[in-house]
Amino acid sequence: MASKERPPLRVVISDPAAKGEAVRVKVVGSDEIPYGETMRKTKEQERSELPVAKLNSRLASALKLGEAKVITLRFKTGDKKVKVPFRASIDDRVPDGTVEVSSSLLSEVVGSVETEAEAFRAMSWQIAVDENVVIRLAGLEVGDYVDGALFGLKGLRLKIVGGSDATGLPMHPGVPGTGRWEVLLSGPPGFRPQRKGERRRKSVRGRMIPDPRVERRKTALAQLNLVIAYE
Repeated sequence: MASKERPPLRVVISDPAAKGEAVRVKVVGSDEIPYGETMRKTKEQERSELPVAKLNSRLASALKLGEAKVITLRFKTGDKKVKVPFRASIDDRVPDGTVEVSSSLLSEVVGSVETEAEAFRAMSWQIAVDENVVIRLAGLEVGDYVDGALFGLKGLRLKIVGGSDATGLPMHPGVPGTGRWEVLLSGPPGFRPQRKGERRRKSVRGRMIPDPRVERRKTALAQLNLVIAYE
């Protein structure tokens, strides 16, 4: 479990091969699909695993889910749209054009056990990881690669592309170590110039992932950004 002194690290994973091409589907609730505390949409900041969505292989092929097999369902609730990422489970018993998810989750999101939604290959999603995983990441830097199995993506490699701490300071690939420094920047991360040639001194973090056991809560690494590295 995550330390009570420190919130879990949020990991944002991006899939560069996802194009966001949507397919209209029928979404049906199923009492047979588990939906535990670790998956809850209402506790997204602490969600350590994605909920499950069942669909047949024909729909999976149409969505070009690829190796990650993560699907996003975009629901319309009133005048708002709500996006929920799911781990896709292929089951050819599911009818064409249909996605089955937990009845409890569907009721939580849209207030019913059957609805319509737009389905597409997830472009990014977020999970929370506990301190034991962060300890294994300690010492790695922006630009390094990690085993996707740590985040439920067995067989894939993920590249570390950045992150930020609890105060919003970004990790900077040009700054060594784990400390916080004030450096002169001409572009992101940390500064977005409004005119050509503009530079400004800004505070950033070093490019290395620190050991969470020696970090202060107020300045601890809060978010890590990863991208799937396809061959």
